[in-house]
Amino acid sequence: MRTESTTFATGGPAAAESPAARESRFQAIIGRYMDDLFRYACWLVHDRAVAEDLVQETMLRAWRSLDRLQNPEAARGWLITILRRENARRFERFQPRFSAMPTEALADNHRDYDTSTEAFVLRNAIAELPEDYREPLLLQIIHGYSQKEIAAELGISVAGAGTRLFRARKKLRALVEGDERAA
Repeated sequence: MRTESTTFATGGPAAAESPAARESRFQAIIGRYMDDLFRYACWLVHDRAVAEDLVQETMLRAWRSLDRLQNPEAARGWLITILRRENARRFERFQPRFSAMPTEALADNHRDYDTSTEAFVLRNAIAELPEDYREPLLLQIIHGYSQKEIAAELGISVAGAGTRLFRARKKLRALVEGDERAA
């Protein structure tokens, strides 16, 4: 017959577990998976300081819900799930600050139009590019599309989009530098 203290070893109720035994069990789990958690957090948020905070919050939540861990072999997945949910909570708590600028004034912000000679030459050179090269270049430069998004937009392969972008830059450089042979 099993008692509660023996069922605990398999993830059962922890009512009879001493605080020292609970801490020891938690330290064993954390010690084993801390590096994995930190690497995953860094990959998730791309910021070391935020990743450290995220792992810290994960540890706190894992400590509080340690008794819910039913299968010790599933601890890694359990911790990763807690970390993902903690990351999602960061955005739930985030409240963007709204600008006092009226929406109508946003359209009037085009006063920064570059009227320099260099900009004029560049705009004319872009206009001279064949459409097959001009369109992907403008999608990337003006709209910020990735090569993959450009390919999807134009209905061509990703490699084809890369080739067109490369050739467009080469032709644009030749037009700006005045090298008629390369254009």
